[in-house]
Amino acid sequence: MAETIPSRQRLRQRPAGGGEVLVAPSILAADFAHLADACRAAIDAGADLLHIDVMDGHFVPNLTFGPALVASLREALPDACLDVHLMVMDPGMFIGPFAEAGADHISFHAEVLEEADARRLADRTRELGCTAGLAINPDKPFEAVAGWLDAFEMLLVMSVFPGFGGQPFIADVLDSVRAGRAGSASGQWIELDGGIGPANAAQARGAGCDLLVAGSSFFRQDRSAWPELLRQLRGP
Repeated sequence: MAETIPSRQRLRQRPAGGGEVLVAPSILAADFAHLADACRAAIDAGADLLHIDVMDGHFVPNLTFGPALVASLREALPDACLDVHLMVMDPGMFIGPFAEAGADHISFHAEVLEEADARRLADRTRELGCTAGLAINPDKPFEAVAGWLDAFEMLLVMSVFPGFGGQPFIADVLDSVRAGRAGSASGQWIELDGGIGPANAAQARGAGCDLLVAGSSFFRQDRSAWPELLRQLRGP
């Protein structure tokens, strides 16, 4: 992991495509009984960020984490970059509480918003001190949101249908990554989330991803393997 900027400021660097690829382990796959310890070990192994999947039981058929968990992780890991992914029907309800809890970046889904509302929430996210991301599901055409992206620091492309970890990678979404890289503003982050591991990381990097989320492929390995796994995900 590069040490040129503090970890909590990584997403504010906004590198152009083709720069350093960062890796964010998804805590959805971690041992919840020892969550802070597992997250600390991931950062110590060289992870760049921690990815936090927030599910409301409506937008996706699962319930996960609330702002209190983010606040606890922020207290336990004051220097970690916390990447919050809101898979919720009403992101406007949650941006404030998660920003106050200590999130550094907050992404929310295009599927639940009109363009004007998405832009308004992106501005609100930045006012609260976080960077903003726009997430799309595998069946959301990139063209439907291409004109929105100037309002965001990140495009988050889902490579599984959200709701549960451990799903197989949907390679077709790499077309959205390529389109985003070709058409996005210089320096905008593109994040890929779902089913990512060493077997497909090179495809993701080649398509133009800056940030890879790894859940089951990371936390379900022995901790001694994490540094080498991170190296494989980042590539040469």
